[in-house]
Amino acid sequence: MRSTRTLFNSAALSVVMLASMLAANSAYAAGKITLMVGGYEKQIYLPAKLAEGLGYFKDEGLDVELLNEPAGVDAENQLLAGAVQGVVGFYDHCVDLQAKGKFVESVVQFSQAPGEVELVSAKHPEIKSIADFKGHSAGVTGLGSSTNFLTQYMANKAGLKSGDVTSVPVGAGATFIAAMQQDAIQVGMTTEPTISRLLKTKEATVLVDMRTMEGARQALGGTYPAASLYMETAWVDAHKDDTQKLANAFVKTLRFINTHSGAEIADKMPKEYYVGDKEGYVKALDQGKAMFTADGVMPEDGPKTVLSVLSSFSKNMQGKQIDLSKTYTTEFVKKVM
Repeated sequence: MRSTRTLFNSAALSVVMLASMLAANSAYAAGKITLMVGGYEKQIYLPAKLAEGLGYFKDEGLDVELLNEPAGVDAENQLLAGAVQGVVGFYDHCVDLQAKGKFVESVVQFSQAPGEVELVSAKHPEIKSIADFKGHSAGVTGLGSSTNFLTQYMANKAGLKSGDVTSVPVGAGATFIAAMQQDAIQVGMTTEPTISRLLKTKEATVLVDMRTMEGARQALGGTYPAASLYMETAWVDAHKDDTQKLANAFVKTLRFINTHSGAEIADKMPKEYYVGDKEGYVKALDQGKAMFTADGVMPEDGPKTVLSVLSSFSKNMQGKQIDLSKTYTTEFVKKVM
């Protein structure tokens, strides 16, 4: 009876996987590439919407649809389900997924620093270090997200044990701000423009700043490649022409960021992204755009830092041999160069 049930469950799973693959292939066959962005209003993922605004996808003959998913872990799930062809999210998911037997790779590396800041609510001046997080709630975009990874790493490094800090999924933007205002979280990790909004109103202060490469090195022990375009390796291998076109569009976008001011970049973005404060948005861009690579190439020392960070706290990584060379590729970006 058990073997029959097992056979039935295996057959059912195969049907679900086949249906998912067919749906993904059908969407692709229609001539559209769908990319899930882990919150495209976030400045760390700015290249996605900027490439669209500059017309670089169309220049490559691509019909690209950008979908918004505030938490990177949910975007990752959409990729694995075959609902999208790529994700604009953190590279660390590529390392984490290999430990789970899934092979995805960064095709274009957007940034070489997380662009994240650990904020402390102004209501809690007693929190002066990561060690003081004990017994408090920490805001992250989602459980299993990159902000959750980084929060767990810093807590572990500060000597805190699992359970000392409660991770609360609060997204970014208005939901993050509301959670801090309502004291649902006392600390939290977020990005621009949310950072500037809370600093401007003096509702929060900066505890750990990873918006620059130097800040990332101090907090994480090395260069930390973060925002990227990552895709399933099998899809990349089967669709090299379209992958190259995506790389072309995104590398051109990174060059634009590297050679233009924050004001010039902001003018190409949807006005609602300013959240009523264009001056603050531009200022944050000017201060933080150095986190972006100029060519989409993975920093040579970056993957080892990411592996070290994840291995320090993640049970998924224990006893696993990770082949970092399979978590990213420079094949396509170097052809653009």
